[in-house]
Amino acid sequence: MTISEAREKVFSGEVKLRQIVEQYINKIESDNEEINAFVYTDFEGALAQAEEVQNRIDEGSAGKLAGVVMGIKDLICERNKPTTCASEILEGFESVYDATVIKRLKAEDAILIGRVNMDEFAMGSTNEYSKYGAVKNPNNTEMVPGGSSGGSAATVAADMATATLGSDTGGSIRQPASYCGIVGLKPTYGRVSRYGLVAFASSFDCIGPLSHNVEDAARILDVIAGFDERDNTSSHREKSDYVHAVQNPQKNIKIGVPEEFFGEGLDDEIKKSIEDILSKLEAGGAELVPIHLPHTKYGIATYYILATAEASSNLARYDGIRYGHRANKDEMVDELKLEEQALTEKVAAAVGEEKIALQKELAMMDSPLARLYKKSRTEGFGSEVKRRIMLGTYVLSAGYYDAYYGKAQKVRRLIQNDYKEAFEKVDVIVSPTAPTTAFKLGEKLDDPVQMYLNDIFTTTANLAGICGISVPAGTHSNGLPFGIQFMADAFEETKVLNAGRLVELLK
Repeated sequence: MTISEAREKVFSGEVKLRQIVEQYINKIESDNEEINAFVYTDFEGALAQAEEVQNRIDEGSAGKLAGVVMGIKDLICERNKPTTCASEILEGFESVYDATVIKRLKAEDAILIGRVNMDEFAMGSTNEYSKYGAVKNPNNTEMVPGGSSGGSAATVAADMATATLGSDTGGSIRQPASYCGIVGLKPTYGRVSRYGLVAFASSFDCIGPLSHNVEDAARILDVIAGFDERDNTSSHREKSDYVHAVQNPQKNIKIGVPEEFFGEGLDDEIKKSIEDILSKLEAGGAELVPIHLPHTKYGIATYYILATAEASSNLARYDGIRYGHRANKDEMVDELKLEEQALTEKVAAAVGEEKIALQKELAMMDSPLARLYKKSRTEGFGSEVKRRIMLGTYVLSAGYYDAYYGKAQKVRRLIQNDYKEAFEKVDVIVSPTAPTTAFKLGEKLDDPVQMYLNDIFTTTANLAGICGISVPAGTHSNGLPFGIQFMADAFEETKVLNAGRLVELLK
């Protein structure tokens, strides 16, 4: 059900809200074992919320999202609910407060039914890097759902919730939306508060909705957008009437078509389908404008330098001391004693330069506290998170900072300038959301670079801080869905919603 359909049913009295919640509970109980989208559910709490919201519906005081049942990505804090970021390092952690977006959803009577799976700390493109195991694509359970918001996308695609919240750092809402055949909206950086979002890369992260259609995304954005004094990157700019933009779409828009996004590496069927959509939009009154984004080719490299650098800094706080996973202290102390004893015996037996070297090694041995940090982090973080922490630490290290991080920041500005110049001529920029449809589970786990290239069409929007949306564009001959992406200038969400709605109207 879409949000409009759910609200029509409950406000007309055709069904009680409890019945809708029960339908979703039944669907989760029957399908989640296979899909693995939900990692925590609160059915009892959802049913209790349903009774409270139903009373407000009956009284005529219900909020904008009354009738909506949502899943929340497991890195957005909910009070008294586990917030593990799908990582062992946060095993057993429960948030003591609600993120701003959660407060706003609750204030408008959305029912939050559970927490959904993700790539660990949002680092991944397939939702295979999770302590809870891989999420499967509901369209074909042999395929990945995309990532890192794979659980959010799969939940909607499998009809286990009306909509979900995800986060987008380099395409983590839009790419899984494409793979699962739903709508995914990445707002402008600063449009939605990040307070209560566990940080991956603080200058990139955005919270946004995944939904069945563009209007649902607009309805949720209308609730979660707006200034928040708790987030010092939150914008004071007034939000627009997003729902009105979708319900009254303008057809005479200017669509920028960049040659860089339609070249080598793009699946032929996806390319043709998007070209067909653009031809239909043009016939309906849109103007297609060829544009050039010359620094796009540096997008992936720039993103993976800057994002890993920020991840390295942000994840330093997880030390196994204050909360989350901690290595077994007794085992660690015993291990350290054995190592010290073995090294002491080697020093005693050695002579000359070898003895001096071993004495230095003995003097530099970890303290028990340092070893506890190392062991806790080694056990708590998964392979992809470790890879990105090490990459980020490397590009920030002395001797490499200017060559990598400093240069990447300059290229980021050039990419941002490319978009600024383009948006002086066009309303939106179009591209495929991903170069291919979803691929098989496990297919790219041994080749992280190929996995990173799945984000080739999405990362530049995060680098530039602009908004973007992925809308279903068709079904491939292999039976899998794929999306079309529209991007607009900062705080111009109405334009991408408008464009997305025009694509829906073609069907």
